[in-house]
Amino acid sequence: MAKTNTTELLEALASEIGETVYIDIAKWHLYLSDAKLHSIVAEQLYPLITSKAVNEDQVMEVLASIPVKIGGGRREISLIDLLPLQCQVSLVDILEKYQREI
Repeated sequence: MAKTNTTELLEALASEIGETVYIDIAKWHLYLSDAKLHSIVAEQLYPLITSKAVNEDQVMEVLASIPVKIGGGRREISLIDLLPLQCQVSLVDILEKYQREI
């Protein structure tokens, strides 16, 4: 990887998150890139990578703080409540990989 430019790193991270992690609603999978959430998630989680603080609890805390509007904005649900466990594990794996490689 060896990306030194923060913008390039964030874009690569957002892209990988967007293609791997999805929201599960009634067994429908909406990938974060399609939901336009991948960049927000990458930006919120990037400080964990740079501070070498990636761990499951920290990641879940960040995901819990990201609101997702539903029903035309009538309600908001925390992103953590929309991600299946498999996607949470995949996300932590992605972040740990980036942490090792920067």
